[in-house]
Amino acid sequence: MAILINKNTRVLIQGITGKEGQFHTQEMLNYGTTVVAGVTPGKGGETVLGLPVFNTIKEAVEKTQANASVLFVPAPYAADALLEALFAGLKLIVCITEGVPVNDFIKVKQLAKANQAVIIGPNCPGVITPGEAKLGIMPALPFSPGKVGLVSRSGTLTYQVADELTRSGIGQSTVVGIGGDPVLGSSFLEILKLFAQDEKTKAVVILGEIGGSQEEEAAEFIARNNLKAVAFIAGRSAPEGKRMGHAGAIISGKTGTAQAKILAFQQAGVSVADHTAQIVEMVSDLL
Repeated sequence: MAILINKNTRVLIQGITGKEGQFHTQEMLNYGTTVVAGVTPGKGGETVLGLPVFNTIKEAVEKTQANASVLFVPAPYAADALLEALFAGLKLIVCITEGVPVNDFIKVKQLAKANQAVIIGPNCPGVITPGEAKLGIMPALPFSPGKVGLVSRSGTLTYQVADELTRSGIGQSTVVGIGGDPVLGSSFLEILKLFAQDEKTKAVVILGEIGGSQEEEAAEFIARNNLKAVAFIAGRSAPEGKRMGHAGAIISGKTGTAQAKILAFQQAGVSVADHTAQIVEMVSDLL
């Protein structure tokens, strides 16, 4: 088992004709992901990396039975591309694009919820079920198949922690990078609910950061459902009011502090690592 994606996921690449789209499509193909087509308006009929390119997602879905997409569309056009994917009936969309206008994305998120579709991102590294498929820009090397779920707001931390787990013989069921923007398609809470239903996932690692209340919501869910989990919070030394790397990583007033998030996890019975090197030992103790 896994969450969100597996070897049978049939993937479209929105923006496949661009430099980033082509590079990461090749990497996904190299990993064994079932990429079936690309979509770029005005480029229909072309072929990229041996894959057909369509003008619209509707046509691509009809011709290839795709059920997921990865989006490399520039920020000004990303919301429209997301809407097109939703109107075409796709139930999983991974939005890599950074800088999607927040007001536009809020409308997209509302439609996704109404259509019972899942959006990962924007401004995210994607999703990988090790040994089966990867959607996005995650490098393949740090990940290995196993029974630990990992969900993170930081791409770089995701790779680092997955590599440390893999080197210690601890594989991952699915790894999800939810993104670093203030408004996201999927929250920690929503991904944890999926992990809680997955028989293969025996423990979860949560890599959070300052800003917002996602981690506190996740802690409440963990406490109610007795999930086995380990957490790490980045940005402990960040000054109030200063954005740290991600648009969503900012402390406003008394909310979103690292201390508040750490306390919430501790009260939920979750072990909180002071640095990433502690995570492997903490996870080992749960398995």
